[in-house]
Amino acid sequence: MATTTTLLPTTVVGSYPQPDWLVDRAILTKNNVVPRVRLKEIWRVAADALEQAQDDATLIAVRDMERAGIDIITDGEMRRESYSNRFALALDGVDVDNPAVVSGRMGKPTPVPRVTGPIRRRHAVEVRDVQFLRANTDRKIKITLPGPFTLSMQAADEHYRDEEALALAYAEVVAEEARDLVAAGADVIQLDEPWLQARPEQAKRYGVKAINRALQDVPGTTVVHLCFGYAALVSDKPSGYSFLPQLADSTAAQISIEAAQPKLDLGMLSDLSNKTIMLGVLDLGTTEVETAETVAARLREGLRHVPAERLVAAPDCGMKYLPRARAVAKLQALAEGAAIVRRELAG
Repeated sequence: MATTTTLLPTTVVGSYPQPDWLVDRAILTKNNVVPRVRLKEIWRVAADALEQAQDDATLIAVRDMERAGIDIITDGEMRRESYSNRFALALDGVDVDNPAVVSGRMGKPTPVPRVTGPIRRRHAVEVRDVQFLRANTDRKIKITLPGPFTLSMQAADEHYRDEEALALAYAEVVAEEARDLVAAGADVIQLDEPWLQARPEQAKRYGVKAINRALQDVPGTTVVHLCFGYAALVSDKPSGYSFLPQLADSTAAQISIEAAQPKLDLGMLSDLSNKTIMLGVLDLGTTEVETAETVAARLREGLRHVPAERLVAAPDCGMKYLPRARAVAKLQALAEGAAIVRRELAG
């Protein structure tokens, strides 16, 4: 049984390639926009068989991660149209049938749900996802949730009329969900917060406050993931984060960052000396599969700035848009590269 006490544990960020028999990839990638509202047409399986099909796809993802040697796995987010809309569209106070159109993170017109009343959670959204994953693996498991800051940036607010108030309202329901997910068996809770990078001015004002509210009384290991966007959709990435040092004040135990594709200067990690770093060492923007030695070299660079007991090896971002064969090969390289460095550290 893999445990997080393993030195340099390996993990995935969250998503894994969904099978072509489950989703229509052409619809998924249409207009290079991650869906914020419902995208039911993505599913290739009839509604009465969809849950079973998603379960089967989850088992494929789990077995791929296990065989690759990954220590902390997820369910691959097989049940999601996007990383965020499964949770975001299950809340009260949100009109999902009459979306607004806003400028998305990349400046493209994007339909988003409208917040028309108080944000409330009517039921647990991802508890069955965790229960199914827990029943089908002996590995440590992680589940992801969209973070409150990102949720607030992916909606048109017609109720609170205040950006911070909206983010804090989302934080309350995220915290409720996270506590239920830990109770269902999740070892790690990760908040996906890519919009911290996209909207740094608002993030600096209340991003950490919202994150801390969302992680309040959440036991176990907690992570905040920042990224510049899926590599399949964003090829030109900056070499530094516009919002990162501020997360030293968050209550999250771990901070997850992209480093491989943007060739990040890891010197900035000195600002997060109180955190474990989930370091992106797989570039998902290239068709090339890293060798184990390439992964090992990237981890050694990380070790120049972070002690081994505070370093977790991961891909840059979610693997949703990759071909499955490439995802498998990259994860194998991740596990083998981490094993090389572990042996070196053991001396």
